[in-house]
Amino acid sequence: MPVYSPPLRDMQFVMHEVFNAVEELKACPPHADIDADTINAVLEEGGKFAAEVTFPLNVSGDAEGCVLDQSTHEVKAPKGFKEAYAQYVQGGWPALSCDPAFGGQGLPLIVNQCFYEMLNSANQAWTMYPGLSHGAYECLHAHGSPEQKQRYLPKLTSGEWTGTMCLTEPHCGTDLGLLRTKAEPQADGTYKLTGQKIFISAGEHDLAENILHLVLARLPDAPAGSKGISLFLVPKHLVKADGTLGERNAIHCGGLEHKMGIHGNATAQMVLDGAVGTLVGEPNKGLPAMFVMMNAARLGVGNQSLGLTEVAYQNALAYAKDRIQMRSLSGVKAKDKPADPIIVHPDVRKMLLTAKAYAEGGRALLMFCTLLLDKELHHPDEKVRKDSADLAALLTPIAKAFLTDNG
Repeated sequence: MPVYSPPLRDMQFVMHEVFNAVEELKACPPHADIDADTINAVLEEGGKFAAEVTFPLNVSGDAEGCVLDQSTHEVKAPKGFKEAYAQYVQGGWPALSCDPAFGGQGLPLIVNQCFYEMLNSANQAWTMYPGLSHGAYECLHAHGSPEQKQRYLPKLTSGEWTGTMCLTEPHCGTDLGLLRTKAEPQADGTYKLTGQKIFISAGEHDLAENILHLVLARLPDAPAGSKGISLFLVPKHLVKADGTLGERNAIHCGGLEHKMGIHGNATAQMVLDGAVGTLVGEPNKGLPAMFVMMNAARLGVGNQSLGLTEVAYQNALAYAKDRIQMRSLSGVKAKDKPADPIIVHPDVRKMLLTAKAYAEGGRALLMFCTLLLDKELHHPDEKVRKDSADLAALLTPIAKAFLTDNG
């Protein structure tokens, strides 16, 4: 039987005793009133949600997986996923570190990072549904037009709508300069997009009433290569001027990938057949805009691996205390059993301590990175903002690579 206990004390130790995060954050005007008790209380409740609501769905959700209805192109998530997401939205969790101007709670990013570590430990497949939305939110917050922000950010903040990023195509992976998806300008200022995208996490599902796809595509006169890429917002359902949902857009799921360990998340092949979208940022400047989301995803993937490292360590520890084999080199330890628990053996202890070190060290690295982002966004001193941004840019790919390799 899998086990998971949120590592709240470890988080508090790193945040308050190693990094003195509250004092660092208080230097930032939006967080001038933050205190350790508030952070601890939020994370305690977040740990309960992760352990009690999403963790019980992990094994059953992976066994059941997602189901695509080929006739309607609708995807149904595993049993319990939709109800858990409704609790997540009702609890206000999507808004944790979002801008109060769009309905957010305005808490520091480091709080959201810790919450998401626990969600990733509890159920990574489920967590990827709301997780991608944070990147979409950040991208629109940084590069969206005033109209796009007012129309879409409140719904992403509340969690009523979710988001994706659509980069990869069947013929090209990370070499985005080769992408072929086309965007044709329309008289009303919108664009019609045609093409295919693959490996789109949470690309289609029944958890939220609308999905906002951020899609990389080419304009008719775009230069070749990565300098000719533009970014478009393509909603699953078109949104009317009053904010209500209109007709279904011409973007649909053509198939589901079956990724080991995350069958509960819809990794979708998305087909655009004249889908209506709006330009995000400037023409042919889509890649810099998308990098806001990609960098968020890099830290997010590192955080996924941290969550998995922690839960793997906890289950390995529980197993090592229960599984018996041979006797300890220093003498019998479990006199009432025919053999000793394997935790007494030096090599098993070495493996457990290595996993524990990776989890605790990885947690410190990610907290440090997120604290840098908080200072980059909100510190009043321009030099501190720049230095924090530069160091975060250096450490982000390291955090992703190191934690994923070890995880």
